[in-house]
Amino acid sequence: MSSASIRVYFLSLDLGFANPLDRALGTEFDIRACQTAQFNRLTNFREWCEVVLRSASVQGDYESGLRVLDEIRKSPFCPPIVALCDEGNHSVIFRAIERGAYDTITNPPNMMELRLVLRRAYKSHAAEHEVQRLKSSAQGAGRLHELLGISLPMQELFALAQKIAPCDVNVLITGETGTGKELLARAIHHLSARSARPQFAFSCANLPESLIEDELFGHEKGAFTGAFTQRVGRIEAADRSTLFLDEIGDLSLGLQPKLLRVLQERSFERLGGNNNVKVDIRVICATNQNLAELVQQGKFREDLYYRLNVVQMHLPALRERRDDIRLLAQHFLEQSSEMFKKRAKKFSRAALDAVEEYSWPGNVRELSNAVQRAVVLSESQTVEIWHLPMAMHKGFDTPRINRSYEEAVREFKRRLILRTLRECGWHKAESARTLGVARGYLHRLINQLGIQEIEEEIAEEVRTPAPPPTRIM
Repeated sequence: MSSASIRVYFLSLDLGFANPLDRALGTEFDIRACQTAQFNRLTNFREWCEVVLRSASVQGDYESGLRVLDEIRKSPFCPPIVALCDEGNHSVIFRAIERGAYDTITNPPNMMELRLVLRRAYKSHAAEHEVQRLKSSAQGAGRLHELLGISLPMQELFALAQKIAPCDVNVLITGETGTGKELLARAIHHLSARSARPQFAFSCANLPESLIEDELFGHEKGAFTGAFTQRVGRIEAADRSTLFLDEIGDLSLGLQPKLLRVLQERSFERLGGNNNVKVDIRVICATNQNLAELVQQGKFREDLYYRLNVVQMHLPALRERRDDIRLLAQHFLEQSSEMFKKRAKKFSRAALDAVEEYSWPGNVRELSNAVQRAVVLSESQTVEIWHLPMAMHKGFDTPRINRSYEEAVREFKRRLILRTLRECGWHKAESARTLGVARGYLHRLINQLGIQEIEEEIAEEVRTPAPPPTRIM
């Protein structure tokens, strides 16, 4: 048995089914079986079990089978439960979900479907534990100050941040809106020798030049009408600390030479003043624009660009770090529940699928807002798909008892194939082998179920040029 096998407790009175089940699921799963009556005696339950596979009926007694789900849910750090329900018994299916089951599957199960359901349940369980682990550690492998990420791009970014933070070099952070550029700037400041003083931040976006100049450089008394007292600007306030300038690409050409002088000479003059003010600051800038292109267009000074771009760090979009979506969603769920004094503790299967498969054009900020909204609307421990914004409901219709058999089969096939394609990195040959079907048949299903539209979106993302590599100048 592989050390990486998913550990599954199979609770059933029929222990004879355990060995065939273990063989059918394969080496990816480690199955232990016990009778329901012995459940309370499982002293190693919490330490060993990662997923529970439980029949929703005990010799036809559905209430007894569902009562066991309640017992499991009372266990600290309860693992996800997959309930085996008789086909067509919609009442028991919905009651099992209400009692806390992660998902249900018809009995006897289709092994291909069961593997995928158990795998998803395990990933959900692992994400919840990762959040708990990061909470108990001030500096975990998946955390950099306020930033979370276990994906390879984020791990590389964290390593670079830890390397350059102690050095007083200027940093240029690039990335789409909502990716967390200010959080990365805070992390660098937090890890630097300047962390004893607070970081000062200012956004250059959508403000008149005169206002930006006053905010950054301050003014002397009488410098203009209404200047009744001297005012200290952000640059002077950030002396012996870090100044974070967001949306630096929007800084006007008139102010760019003044900022360049601060970077070169570490001095400036307040508006209306003649005295040189010396400062010791570190500058971190961020932009969602391509500054190199702005330089070519004559909209940004080349000498200022190179002064700012000593170290460039690129924050990937959320769609480029999908391994982090589940972790971030669970983190925001717990954060929002605590903030709003709500009971929400987990996502339903449909809600989590929708969160993972959404494109997130607004990146981490959009995810945080969507989870906050869902927690506010939720009245139970589970966030359902209808608590999420409408834009995320496409392809995830809420369960309907009266839907036709053909609709149910089509929906299941579409989601099964889509999930398998994502897990196999959109490689059709590998996906066909995982599903146990011919590659040509998989192609026909992709066309029939409308999955080719999503596939084209993925291909377009792949064709999009990657951001410039991180460089140290």
